[in-house]
Amino acid sequence: MNLDDYPEQDGKKVWLSEDETQRLLETAEEGKPQLAMAIGVRCGLRTDEIVRVAPDDVADTDAGTMLRIWESAKTGEYRETPIPTDLASQIRAASEFGDAPGDEALIDVSTRTLRRWMDQTTATLREQTGDAGWQYVGMHDLRRTWATQLRSADVDAMVVLDWGGWSDLETFLDHYRGTHTPEAQRRERAKVDWL
Repeated sequence: MNLDDYPEQDGKKVWLSEDETQRLLETAEEGKPQLAMAIGVRCGLRTDEIVRVAPDDVADTDAGTMLRIWESAKTGEYRETPIPTDLASQIRAASEFGDAPGDEALIDVSTRTLRRWMDQTTATLREQTGDAGWQYVGMHDLRRTWATQLRSADVDAMVVLDWGGWSDLETFLDHYRGTHTPEAQRRERAKVDWL
């Protein structure tokens, strides 16, 4: 995991590797906690957007299956972001099996509850792994991880901005994009014989 100090507050920004992302999702309590974290790290939503996702928000478009954010929590604007097929199926299934009507939020909890779920999951991971870095992982770090993983996979920065709802490249670069994912760093290290 990559960690970086916040410039003007306690704590650290965190960017998870893909292995750490998988471990987080596997450790989260099944059901709403796991679904909330998957939406955060696989779709890049903000916490107050996660709690408003409804089955009807998953749409098949010419660009592929997308998750529609009808009103961004921060800007009030509409946007679409790609959603993995398995996650889209899981959200759609909730409506089909009566867990939530198509237009009602699946994760109908407060953002405080999301933070509590994350705290419980990361406490378990810290205990299991002995890695103190887990204590710094919060819900917003999932959005950070998502953006950095996209850029490290060479997704065009302007497309990442559009999907994430950022209005300018400077904000994205200053606050969300990490240096590079651990996978990208390993790729680059392999180019140097003595590393």
